[in-house]
Amino acid sequence: MKKYTLFFVIIGLMLTCSATNAQEYEADLIVYGGTSAAITAAVQAKQLGKSVIIVSPDTHLGGLSSGGLGFTDTGDKSVIGGLARDFYHRIYLHYQDSKAWRWQEQASYGNKGQGTPAVDGDTRTMWIFEPHVAEQVFEDYVKEYSLEIWRDEWLDRAKGVFKEGNMIVSIKTLSGKTFKGKMFIDATYEGDLMAATGVSYHVGREANSLYNEQWNGVQTGVLHHDHWFKHDISPYVIPGDNNSGLLYGVSAEAPGNYGEGDHRLQAYCFRMCLSNHPDNRVSFPKPENYNPQNYVLLARVFASGWREVFHKFDPIPNRKTDTNNHGPFSTDFIGMNYDYPEASYQRRREIIKEHEAYQKGLMYFLANDATVPLEVREQMAQWGLAKDEFTDNDHWPHQLYIREARRMVGQYVMTEHDTFSEREVSDPVGMGSYTLDSHNVQRYVKANGYVQNEGDIGVKPKKGPYKISYGSLVPKKQECANLLVPVCVSSSHIAFGSIRMEPVFMILGQSASVAACLSIDRGVGVQDIPYTILQEALLANKQVLSSP
Repeated sequence: MKKYTLFFVIIGLMLTCSATNAQEYEADLIVYGGTSAAITAAVQAKQLGKSVIIVSPDTHLGGLSSGGLGFTDTGDKSVIGGLARDFYHRIYLHYQDSKAWRWQEQASYGNKGQGTPAVDGDTRTMWIFEPHVAEQVFEDYVKEYSLEIWRDEWLDRAKGVFKEGNMIVSIKTLSGKTFKGKMFIDATYEGDLMAATGVSYHVGREANSLYNEQWNGVQTGVLHHDHWFKHDISPYVIPGDNNSGLLYGVSAEAPGNYGEGDHRLQAYCFRMCLSNHPDNRVSFPKPENYNPQNYVLLARVFASGWREVFHKFDPIPNRKTDTNNHGPFSTDFIGMNYDYPEASYQRRREIIKEHEAYQKGLMYFLANDATVPLEVREQMAQWGLAKDEFTDNDHWPHQLYIREARRMVGQYVMTEHDTFSEREVSDPVGMGSYTLDSHNVQRYVKANGYVQNEGDIGVKPKKGPYKISYGSLVPKKQECANLLVPVCVSSSHIAFGSIRMEPVFMILGQSASVAACLSIDRGVGVQDIPYTILQEALLANKQVLSSP
């Protein structure tokens, strides 16, 4: 009996060890995230002969690129190279097939893009697309490069990063899986791995005085775009009666002094994919706990004569839209995301649901409420959620538009001076070109008792495309020497407003991966790669590092 007992004890230990080992995975590069940057990083690593594992909190790949943002913020497309350009080339190839045009004749689509034609036949790229098409391209990359990917795996933010000195050894997810690597990339919108590693970061707007900027900090009185109240509209439940309480979404806090820093974030929203094809349209659902009182302020905007509801129903193929925020009261849920970057996973899920309820309620209100002008309701009745998109989520986007969360404070901080090309970037790893763009940050009561929005900024780079520094992808060396951060890059709030575009994230994801592979090959930290070597490798992989 003692022999059998010992035998079973040994077998039990072996099974326990086997189960433990089954939860441990190792590769040269561990990429945390499921965004477009994560996929380009992984593809580049495989192209360079490295093993790579993607640890993705998301089930669906591509982030906003497959999450509704199909009307691409290209800026100057000539500086979009490498795998980013390959992505848009694959989109082009998809739509060259007549079978791709199920709900619309290709000839009737037109060729409208954001600052560029949607289809560029000369370069065989297409910049406007449906969400499911983008997701399929990312899945094609996974299949083509045999990418190992673990989905629905969430970093243990409290105790899931294991370091030796300034080097990450491994990370652990809430399911108990451990991923060991030589190099790590945080490609999430939130920067959770970066933060859990102990790397410095910032949340909110810096004061203008910190980096000697003009367009950072509180921007009271600065009214760009058309996302502000152009008429005197009362924010009170009983118009003009400040004792009656504030309408939903209006803050009772003072907005702050011009130019000072604060904790506030530009607003989030969902980029809805809508259809006006009768056979591919789902009527806007009435959400649970729908409260039309939440949209009284919008009714007052209509009463002032405003009618620009449909200005950002941007066309994508097959009679669909990428619908974005437009106007003083729209899909941006202003002021309701301040705690998101640092929030627990549970609280983030609550915030996402709050945004979903607000936006679904808004669309139902626009389509049905008697206080909405008849001509708006009649036109809205032609639209609904696209039936063939996001089919496992009641046709609602999987990804909330996290326009900004944490931003690393790394080896180099990109500021508006870099986006304006007012100082030389000597170590570029890619280029940006889009407008310095921040959505509204707060809705407040002015001194005269009327409502106004604050924080919406749109300023073009002064000298065209600008260089993005390698130093903005890497932490300070003493904090971590084997981590790169291509999404929550080291930048000020307003500089990030230009950098934060999906093509740029793909570019920076690829460049971060090239740097990670060089670090492995040379046996040095990411801060110690000679730039001439990095530059040569980036150019060899078709990155664009200067204006053509």
